[in-house]
Amino acid sequence: MSRAPHKNPSISLGSGKLLSKDSLFLIAGPCVIESEDLCFFVAEQLLNLEKRLSIPVIFKSSYDKANRTSGFSYRGPGLEKGLGVLKKVKQRFGLPVMTDVHSVEQVAYAAEVVDMLQIPAFLCRQTDLITAAAKTGKAINIKKGQFASTVVMKGAVEKVRSTGNKNVIVTERGTTFGYDDLVVDMRNIESLSSLDVLVVFDATHSVQSPAGLGDRSGGERRYI
Repeated sequence: MSRAPHKNPSISLGSGKLLSKDSLFLIAGPCVIESEDLCFFVAEQLLNLEKRLSIPVIFKSSYDKANRTSGFSYRGPGLEKGLGVLKKVKQRFGLPVMTDVHSVEQVAYAAEVVDMLQIPAFLCRQTDLITAAAKTGKAINIKKGQFASTVVMKGAVEKVRSTGNKNVIVTERGTTFGYDDLVVDMRNIESLSSLDVLVVFDATHSVQSPAGLGDRSGGERRYI
């Protein structure tokens, strides 16, 4: 079934916050929840930045990072405790919040708290996870797999839209280049935009070196 293109996609997160192609917005925060205090500190800085730059800011942090290089690496506080922290951030600072979901079973719990659900890059082809997230009606941010082309991401976007959910973001985060390295093809920004979605550039993960430090990921921070 063909669909009419979304000429100027935008996403409303409530409280007057609108994400659109016409203006800059920022998604930022600790990659994983390390502590409640750290999340509060970062959220306060982001709130100040939002006011100073007059741009929408979304606070992002994960209650679990299920794709760590090593099984011994810190993954986060877990679903219940982590969502509790995100709920406090939302209530205390008034920022929309986003987190990763890694399994269908997590989706409903996360959707009760967050404004946006993120599909991790390694899971961008997981149909059941994407459609379960989309059926919540929440905005969906799909991280582009390090192995994925725009054609692959078109399929992921269509999985979201097949549920009736039109609120889709696709995030460029680099492409695998040999072993344990990523490069950024800036043509992807324009190419992904052709899917009539909002496109985000993840400047930090795009300079990552997966497993670059042996038992954990490294990266080229100076290039951010």
